[in-house]
Amino acid sequence: MSVGGAPDFFYREAQRLGYVARSAFKLLQIQNQYKLIKPGCSVLDLGCAPGAWLQVACQSLGPLKNGGAVVGIDVKKVKVPSLHCDARVQTISADVMKLSKPQVMELSPKKKGFSVILSDMCPSVSGISTQDAALSFELGVRALDLAVGRAMNVSNDNFQNEGVSCTCSPYDKGVLLSRGHLVIKLLESEDTKELSQICKPLFKKSTWLRPKATRSSSREIYLICQDLKSQ
Repeated sequence: MSVGGAPDFFYREAQRLGYVARSAFKLLQIQNQYKLIKPGCSVLDLGCAPGAWLQVACQSLGPLKNGGAVVGIDVKKVKVPSLHCDARVQTISADVMKLSKPQVMELSPKKKGFSVILSDMCPSVSGISTQDAALSFELGVRALDLAVGRAMNVSNDNFQNEGVSCTCSPYDKGVLLSRGHLVIKLLESEDTKELSQICKPLFKKSTWLRPKATRSSSREIYLICQDLKSQ
């Protein structure tokens, strides 16, 4: 819905096309521009409620015969949407901040890792911009830590100094496959630049995107990281 309460374009389109939320159009734009999700790949959706990104991710895999898998994790219990999803989609109710990498790895096909990790996680908004941005940054750090593991040691001291908790350990293996892609939603702040700087040497390409479906009042921005380099 729009700020004034009247349905906006993306809300109406979501209703018309059978998406459970207007946020589907954010991932649709990301997918159209970057082609991150390919037929047969494995997708991890962090913060998957209410399920719109599960729908777009499954659609992006192509027909069921192409294979692939989509795993959604959220603190809320999320029912797999009946439209645009099939047997390749499953959801897990868990706190991403408390799951270990081996536990997440167990959820991937053949327990080998994921081709694409999507983090649409967002903190419960307090209205205090600095606090909300800090919590969003912490979720972003967690997504990156899960994805690349060992690389997080680069700036672990900086994170601790900023007051951000990080459970990073040396030589830790992430769950993102080599040449895999990572998408992280953040609330814009000075810290977002720091996260971008950490990602740059790890991936062949990293860019910022503010999808058209983002509300004008929102500070949401997405960090798109493509092609994880082999270590």
